[in-house]
Amino acid sequence: MTADLQASSVAAGGGDTRLGQLIVTVFGLYARGEHNWLSVASVVRLMADLGAEEQAVRSAVSRLKRRGVLRSERHANAAGYSLADPTLEVLAEGDVRIFERARAVAEDGWLVVVFSVPESEREKRHALRTSLTRLGFGTAAPGVWVAPGNLAEETRRTLERRGLTAYVDIFTGDHFAFGDLRSKVRVWWDLDELTTLYTDFLRRYGPVLDRIAADGTTPLEAFRTYVPMLTQWRRLPYRDPGLPLSLLPPRWHGVRAGAMFQELDSSLGGPAREHAVAVIHGAR
Repeated sequence: MTADLQASSVAAGGGDTRLGQLIVTVFGLYARGEHNWLSVASVVRLMADLGAEEQAVRSAVSRLKRRGVLRSERHANAAGYSLADPTLEVLAEGDVRIFERARAVAEDGWLVVVFSVPESEREKRHALRTSLTRLGFGTAAPGVWVAPGNLAEETRRTLERRGLTAYVDIFTGDHFAFGDLRSKVRVWWDLDELTTLYTDFLRRYGPVLDRIAADGTTPLEAFRTYVPMLTQWRRLPYRDPGLPLSLLPPRWHGVRAGAMFQELDSSLGGPAREHAVAVIHGAR
């Protein structure tokens, strides 16, 4: 059922970055339920099921350790890795955004972030822009970022965690005047790019749902599909902040893609976990 997806799971998107993303997905899905630890042997075997070679996996894990995403630990004389504390915090917040994402409504108002960073600390400016982009903010003007008001608490926590609050002011309120807000939203966010990303997701995984409905799936097949699917999907709720539908184009693709993700998660998540747990316990 998923031979084409298995073969392309590491190649799609290409290279070490894609492999590292898949590894983080595996740890996020399965390490936290195993006392936040996976043995090296289990990681290698799980990634082999996704088409990755052992040496490439070991190199990618080492890079994640150097970046502070993972930390090495030994359990019962077995080498392994756990998720670093900051990574656990990010994943916990991501669970809400990915699996429980709430769409804003007009009554939520808007969140406006302005910041000023001295030239001597330009790395902080980059960190702020990166953080706001990943939260789904749009750019209303240079140094003025905007997002739906329901992201206020998540934004505050993120900026606090990253030590960026000294440079930022956050305001909430309504769009009072002037101009057409629907037109402005198209300027503040790249809706065309989001449409392309959603269309690609629908095109890639619509046939998967059809095959599951017709033929069912095995735990191994589910795992081979679910991990790459979630890896592709998890960036979308950050690129798209969940703008009110009243401000988006008719038949917004994000609604249908979100419904498809929920179906895939419901159909594949359980059997994929069954396979992963069997491998994890068998590799110890």
